[in-house]
Amino acid sequence: MSSDGPLILVVDDEPPIRRLLRTSLAAQRYRVTEAATGEQALEHLRHDKPDVVILDLGLPDLDGIEVIRRIRASSRVPIVVLSSRGDEKGKIEALDLGADDYVTKPFGMGELVARIRAALRHRVQAEGGEPVFRAAGLSVDLVHRRVTVGGSAIKLSPKEYDILRLLVLHAGKVLTHGMIIREVWGAAGDVQYLRVYIRQLRAKLEADPERPRHILTETGVGYRLRVPD
Repeated sequence: MSSDGPLILVVDDEPPIRRLLRTSLAAQRYRVTEAATGEQALEHLRHDKPDVVILDLGLPDLDGIEVIRRIRASSRVPIVVLSSRGDEKGKIEALDLGADDYVTKPFGMGELVARIRAALRHRVQAEGGEPVFRAAGLSVDLVHRRVTVGGSAIKLSPKEYDILRLLVLHAGKVLTHGMIIREVWGAAGDVQYLRVYIRQLRAKLEADPERPRHILTETGVGYRLRVPD
C-alpha cells in the first residue's frame, strides 16, 4: 500500500462493509481510515483531514444527512454517499446539502473507485482548475463562452449555455434537478421544463442524443457531466 496515496474516510456501521472497502481500496493504493458512527466520522475529519469521505446514510447515532450538514459547515472535502436502493429522497437531500456523488448498495468496487476518482478530480477543478473543459470531442471555454464539438462551433441559447456552464463547473458531480433549476432560473421550477433544455443540449452536443456520452441522466435525481477517464 502506498504511504502517500489519497486518504479515504469510510463511514459505515457494518464491519463487513468496512472490511471490504479497507481491503479493496488499499489494493488501489488508497490509505483508509474508518468510523462506525457519525460522531466518530466528525472526529476523524477534524484530526485526519481525509481527501474523500465515503458515507453510509444509515448510521446508528447521527443521521447521515446531519453528518453531511455538519461536514459542510466547515469543510469542502468530497463526499460519496452509500445509499440504499430506492432511497431517492435521501440521495436528493444529500446532494442538495453538498454531497458530491452517491453509489447505491449493493455496489461494485469498480464503480465506487471511479466515483472516488471523479470526486478527487472535481475537488481540483473547484480549487481553480482549467477554464477549458475537454472530453471526447467536446470543448467548453468558460472564459470566452465558446462551445465546440469536433472543432466545430456550436450555438447555444443563453439558458442552454447556463445549464452547460453549471455542469462544467461541477463536472463529474451529480447535480439534482432542483439544484440546476435554482442556479439557472433562480427559483423553483418545473423539472419537465429542464428536461426540454437537456434534450436540446444533447441534440447539439451528442453524436447520438439517445445514447449520450457527455450529459448523463441520474434517474429520478438529476444530471452529471461525464469527465474524461
